[in-house]
Amino acid sequence: MLRIALLFGLLSLHGWAHAESEPYNRVDFQVEAAREVANDLLVAGMSIEVQDKQPARVAQQINTALNDALKKAAAFGNVKVTSGGQNTYPVYGKNNQVDAWRGHADIRLESRDFKAAGELIMQLQSSLQLTGLDFTLAPDTRTQSESELIAEAIKAFQRRADAIRAAVGARAYKNVHFSINGGMPRPYAKAMMRAAPMASDAAIPEPEFAGGDTRMTVQVSGTIELQ
Repeated sequence: MLRIALLFGLLSLHGWAHAESEPYNRVDFQVEAAREVANDLLVAGMSIEVQDKQPARVAQQINTALNDALKKAAAFGNVKVTSGGQNTYPVYGKNNQVDAWRGHADIRLESRDFKAAGELIMQLQSSLQLTGLDFTLAPDTRTQSESELIAEAIKAFQRRADAIRAAVGARAYKNVHFSINGGMPRPYAKAMMRAAPMASDAAIPEPEFAGGDTRMTVQVSGTIELQ
């Protein structure tokens, strides 16, 4: 009898503990904090393409143009210049014979100084083509903005949780779980490029840039338990 009573007591205790661990009065919800952050980094791609009968002359023209571009870029200390891909490949004509050789090379420009970058692009366009232009957030700007938005989103989560508690007349609440999702920054306004007034018909105008904004968003979702 004693053994049966003890067993019944253990089963009752287990059932009570299981019931206590059951979730109750739990609410799931999500909040969001967002802002538009001014793009502060210009990224441009420039390239050169040359075709000639002799591959050596292709290489010579490309190397000369790139060396000249890097020499000009050295005068702009606040513009980062990175060499990209460079290749030479045959151009086939009739009867699948090599008719000529074509070479291609790229460089990449990065700068927070839009005016300096525009001036350098203007100088390089005498020998290189502008193949791409984009405006984005510098890594440290993105990190700082995201950190600030995380703090805002967590405060918004707490305010929403307290509003839910008050609405249902609960005494208090506790956080059961929440997660933070920084998402991906999205362009909010298109970057604009316009040419400055030309000094003469033969001159290449210096471009002026408006970098636009990027919309940064942080979402906090979670579960609270009302008490």
